[in-house]
Amino acid sequence: MPRRTRPRWIALVTLVLGLLLPLCATAAAGAPQLPTLPDVTVGQIGNAPVSLPLQTLLLMTAITLIPSMLLVLTAFTRIIVVLALLRQAMGTGQTPSNQVLVGLALFLTALVMTPVWEAAWANGFAPYLDGRIDFRTAWDLGTAPLRGFMLAQVRETDLMTFAGLAGHSTYAGPNDVPFQVLVASFVTSELKTAFEIGFLIFIPFIIIDLVVASVLMSMGMMMLSPMLVSAPFKILLFVLVDGWVLTVGTLAASFN
Repeated sequence: MPRRTRPRWIALVTLVLGLLLPLCATAAAGAPQLPTLPDVTVGQIGNAPVSLPLQTLLLMTAITLIPSMLLVLTAFTRIIVVLALLRQAMGTGQTPSNQVLVGLALFLTALVMTPVWEAAWANGFAPYLDGRIDFRTAWDLGTAPLRGFMLAQVRETDLMTFAGLAGHSTYAGPNDVPFQVLVASFVTSELKTAFEIGFLIFIPFIIIDLVVASVLMSMGMMMLSPMLVSAPFKILLFVLVDGWVLTVGTLAASFN
Protein backbone atom coordinates (compact mmCIF):
# COMPACT_ATOMS: atom_id res chain seq x y z
CA MET A 1 0.00 0.00 0.00
CA PRO A 2 2.69 2.67 0.77
CA ARG A 3 4.36 2.03 -2.64
CA ARG A 4 1.06 2.54 -4.49
CA THR A 5 -0.01 5.75 -2.63
CA ARG A 6 3.36 7.55 -2.78
CA PRO A 7 3.19 8.40 -6.51
CA ARG A 8 -0.29 9.87 -6.01
CA TRP A 9 1.01 12.30 -3.35
CA ILE A 10 3.93 13.26 -5.53
CA ALA A 11 1.61 13.95 -8.42
CA LEU A 12 -0.69 16.00 -6.22
CA VAL A 13 2.18 18.17 -4.93
CA THR A 14 3.47 18.66 -8.46
CA LEU A 15 0.03 19.76 -9.62
CA VAL A 16 -0.31 22.29 -6.78
CA LEU A 17 3.13 23.76 -7.46
CA GLY A 18 2.35 23.99 -11.13
CA LEU A 19 -0.77 26.03 -10.37
CA LEU A 20 0.83 28.32 -7.77
CA LEU A 21 3.98 29.29 -9.66
CA PRO A 22 2.15 31.02 -12.56
CA LEU A 23 -0.09 32.84 -10.09
CA CYS A 24 2.92 34.09 -8.11
CA ALA A 25 4.63 35.24 -11.28
CA THR A 26 1.49 37.11 -12.41
CA ALA A 27 1.10 38.81 -9.00
CA ALA A 28 4.73 39.83 -9.01
CA ALA A 29 4.43 41.27 -12.50
CA GLY A 30 1.31 43.27 -11.59
CA ALA A 31 2.58 44.56 -8.22
CA PRO A 32 3.59 48.25 -8.07
CA GLN A 33 7.30 48.89 -8.22
CA LEU A 34 8.88 50.43 -5.11
CA PRO A 35 10.70 53.72 -5.64
CA THR A 36 14.45 53.42 -5.83
CA LEU A 37 16.42 54.98 -2.97
CA PRO A 38 18.86 57.77 -3.80
CA ASP A 39 22.56 57.22 -3.52
CA VAL A 40 23.66 58.25 -0.04
CA THR A 41 27.25 58.98 0.83
CA VAL A 42 28.85 60.15 4.04
CA GLY A 43 29.95 63.36 2.37
CA GLN A 44 26.61 64.71 1.21
CA ILE A 45 23.07 63.89 0.14
CA GLY A 46 21.66 66.39 -2.28
CA ASN A 47 22.72 69.78 -1.03
CA ALA A 48 23.08 68.74 2.62
CA PRO A 49 26.65 68.70 3.97
CA VAL A 50 26.10 65.52 6.04
CA SER A 51 24.30 62.35 5.03
CA LEU A 52 20.95 61.45 6.54
CA PRO A 53 22.16 58.30 8.36
CA LEU A 54 24.99 60.24 9.95
CA GLN A 55 22.60 63.00 11.01
CA THR A 56 20.32 60.38 12.59
CA LEU A 57 23.27 58.83 14.41
CA LEU A 58 24.37 62.21 15.78
CA LEU A 59 20.81 63.01 16.88
CA MET A 60 20.38 59.72 18.74
CA THR A 61 23.77 60.21 20.41
CA ALA A 62 22.75 63.68 21.57
CA ILE A 63 19.49 62.34 22.99
CA THR A 64 21.37 59.79 25.10
CA LEU A 65 23.51 62.60 26.53
CA ILE A 66 20.54 64.69 27.69
CA PRO A 67 20.50 63.25 31.28
CA SER A 68 24.21 63.98 31.69
CA MET A 69 23.73 67.48 30.31
CA LEU A 70 20.89 68.03 32.77
CA LEU A 71 23.19 67.12 35.65
CA VAL A 72 26.24 69.18 34.72
CA LEU A 73 24.90 72.15 32.73
CA THR A 74 21.90 73.28 34.81
CA ALA A 75 20.91 74.10 38.38
CA PHE A 76 19.81 70.51 39.03
CA THR A 77 22.99 69.46 40.87
CA ARG A 78 22.76 72.11 43.59
CA ILE A 79 19.03 71.62 44.11
CA ILE A 80 19.03 67.83 44.42
CA VAL A 81 22.05 67.82 46.77
CA VAL A 82 20.44 70.37 49.07
CA LEU A 83 17.14 68.49 49.12
CA ALA A 84 18.93 65.22 49.94
CA LEU A 85 20.85 66.89 52.79
CA LEU A 86 17.60 68.38 54.11
CA ARG A 87 15.99 64.95 54.26
CA GLN A 88 19.02 63.56 56.05
CA ALA A 89 19.04 66.45 58.55
CA MET A 90 15.39 65.87 59.40
CA GLY A 91 16.10 62.20 60.06
CA THR A 92 12.99 60.98 58.24
CA GLY A 93 14.72 58.13 56.40
CA GLN A 94 13.33 57.76 52.89
CA THR A 95 10.53 60.29 53.38
CA PRO A 96 10.08 62.13 51.04
CA SER A 97 11.03 59.44 48.54
CA ASN A 98 13.69 59.84 45.88
CA GLN A 99 11.02 60.18 43.19
CA VAL A 100 9.44 63.13 45.00
CA LEU A 101 12.78 64.88 45.51
CA VAL A 102 13.85 64.36 41.89
CA GLY A 103 10.49 65.60 40.62
CA LEU A 104 10.68 68.73 42.78
CA ALA A 105 14.28 69.30 41.69
CA LEU A 106 13.33 68.97 38.01
CA PHE A 107 10.51 71.50 38.19
CA LEU A 108 12.60 73.92 40.25
CA THR A 109 15.42 73.53 37.73
CA ALA A 110 13.01 74.35 34.92
CA LEU A 111 11.88 77.44 36.85
CA VAL A 112 15.44 78.67 37.34
CA MET A 113 16.65 77.83 33.81
CA THR A 114 13.62 79.11 31.87
CA PRO A 115 15.11 82.61 31.22
CA VAL A 116 18.32 81.02 29.98
CA TRP A 117 16.50 78.62 27.65
CA GLU A 118 14.25 81.38 26.32
CA ALA A 119 17.26 83.57 25.53
CA ALA A 120 19.04 80.65 23.83
CA TRP A 121 15.97 79.90 21.70
CA ALA A 122 15.31 83.51 20.72
CA ASN A 123 18.91 84.37 19.90
CA GLY A 124 20.21 81.21 18.27
CA PHE A 125 17.97 78.25 17.52
CA ALA A 126 14.83 80.05 16.32
CA PRO A 127 16.75 82.06 13.67
CA TYR A 128 18.50 78.87 12.57
CA LEU A 129 15.20 77.02 12.06
CA ASP A 130 13.93 80.03 10.09
CA GLY A 131 16.98 79.80 7.82
CA ARG A 132 18.37 83.22 8.71
CA ILE A 133 21.70 82.02 10.14
CA ASP A 134 23.89 78.95 9.74
CA PHE A 135 24.36 76.24 12.34
CA ARG A 136 27.73 77.49 13.59
CA THR A 137 26.39 80.97 14.29
CA ALA A 138 23.25 79.53 15.87
CA TRP A 139 25.35 77.34 18.15
CA ASP A 140 27.48 80.27 19.32
CA LEU A 141 24.47 82.51 19.92
CA GLY A 142 22.41 79.73 21.51
CA THR A 143 25.07 78.62 23.98
CA ALA A 144 26.04 82.18 24.99
CA PRO A 145 23.23 82.49 27.62
CA LEU A 146 24.15 79.10 29.08
CA ARG A 147 27.82 80.08 29.30
CA GLY A 148 26.81 83.30 30.99
CA PHE A 149 24.71 81.42 33.54
CA MET A 150 27.52 78.99 34.30
CA LEU A 151 30.15 81.72 34.55
CA ALA A 152 27.96 83.58 37.04
CA GLN A 153 28.00 80.56 39.39
CA VAL A 154 31.68 79.60 38.99
CA ARG A 155 34.15 80.49 41.70
CA GLU A 156 37.39 82.05 40.54
CA THR A 157 39.54 79.60 42.52
CA ASP A 158 37.81 76.60 40.92
CA LEU A 159 38.19 78.11 37.46
CA MET A 160 41.90 78.77 37.95
CA THR A 161 42.40 75.25 39.33
CA PHE A 162 40.94 73.55 36.26
CA ALA A 163 42.66 76.05 33.98
CA GLY A 164 45.98 74.94 35.48
CA LEU A 165 45.02 71.29 34.99
CA ALA A 166 44.27 72.06 31.34
CA GLY A 167 47.67 73.72 30.93
CA HIS A 168 46.37 77.29 30.72
CA SER A 169 47.70 80.12 32.84
CA THR A 170 44.96 82.73 32.43
CA TYR A 171 42.21 83.86 30.06
CA ALA A 172 41.70 87.23 28.44
CA GLY A 173 37.94 87.16 28.93
CA PRO A 174 34.92 84.96 29.65
CA ASN A 175 34.57 83.97 25.99
CA ASP A 176 38.09 82.53 25.99
CA VAL A 177 37.33 79.93 28.68
CA PRO A 178 37.18 76.45 27.07
CA PHE A 179 33.89 74.65 27.46
CA GLN A 180 35.36 71.62 29.23
CA VAL A 181 37.12 73.83 31.79
CA LEU A 182 33.92 75.80 32.34
CA VAL A 183 31.80 72.67 32.92
CA ALA A 184 34.26 71.14 35.40
CA SER A 185 34.53 74.41 37.32
CA PHE A 186 30.75 74.85 37.31
CA VAL A 187 30.04 71.39 38.73
CA THR A 188 32.66 71.79 41.46
CA SER A 189 31.34 75.22 42.43
CA GLU A 190 27.77 73.89 42.52
CA LEU A 191 28.76 71.06 44.86
CA LYS A 192 30.58 73.46 47.17
CA THR A 193 27.64 75.86 47.28
CA ALA A 194 25.20 72.99 47.88
CA PHE A 195 27.18 71.72 50.86
CA GLU A 196 27.39 75.23 52.30
CA ILE A 197 23.61 75.54 52.15
CA GLY A 198 23.26 72.03 53.57
CA PHE A 199 25.50 72.98 56.53
CA LEU A 200 23.25 75.92 57.36
CA ILE A 201 20.21 73.65 57.15
CA PHE A 202 21.78 71.11 59.52
CA ILE A 203 22.43 73.61 62.33
CA PRO A 204 18.89 73.96 63.79
CA PHE A 205 18.24 70.22 63.58
CA ILE A 206 21.54 69.43 65.34
CA ILE A 207 20.60 71.85 68.10
CA ILE A 208 17.30 70.01 68.62
CA ASP A 209 19.15 66.67 68.76
CA LEU A 210 21.58 68.04 71.38
CA VAL A 211 18.79 69.45 73.53
CA VAL A 212 16.77 66.23 73.41
CA ALA A 213 19.84 64.10 74.16
CA SER A 214 20.74 66.30 77.16
CA VAL A 215 17.21 66.13 78.55
CA LEU A 216 17.07 62.35 78.19
CA MET A 217 20.42 61.91 79.91
CA SER A 218 19.40 64.20 82.77
CA MET A 219 16.24 62.13 83.23
CA GLY A 220 18.23 58.90 83.23
CA MET A 221 16.69 57.59 80.01
CA MET A 222 19.94 56.46 78.40
CA MET A 223 18.30 53.45 76.75
CA LEU A 224 15.85 55.63 74.80
CA SER A 225 17.14 56.74 71.38
CA PRO A 226 17.40 60.56 71.14
CA MET A 227 16.71 60.37 67.40
CA LEU A 228 13.35 58.73 68.07
CA VAL A 229 12.29 61.56 70.39
CA SER A 230 13.77 64.47 68.43
CA ALA A 231 12.22 63.46 65.08
CA PRO A 232 8.71 64.77 65.90
CA PHE A 233 10.15 68.04 67.23
CA LYS A 234 12.23 68.55 64.08
CA ILE A 235 9.22 67.91 61.87
CA LEU A 236 7.13 70.29 63.99
CA LEU A 237 9.79 73.02 63.74
CA PHE A 238 10.10 72.53 60.00
CA VAL A 239 6.34 72.82 59.53
CA LEU A 240 5.98 75.88 61.78
CA VAL A 241 8.60 77.89 59.87
CA ASP A 242 7.15 76.73 56.51
CA GLY A 243 10.40 74.97 55.75
CA TRP A 244 9.68 73.72 52.25
CA VAL A 245 8.78 77.15 50.91
CA LEU A 246 11.75 78.67 52.71
CA THR A 247 14.16 76.07 51.34
CA VAL A 248 12.85 76.23 47.77
CA GLY A 249 12.83 80.03 47.80
CA THR A 250 16.37 80.16 49.14
CA LEU A 251 17.56 77.73 46.50
CA ALA A 252 15.94 79.70 43.66
CA ALA A 253 17.39 82.96 44.99
CA SER A 254 20.90 81.51 45.42
CA PHE A 255 21.59 81.48 41.68
CA ASN A 256 23.23 84.54 40.17
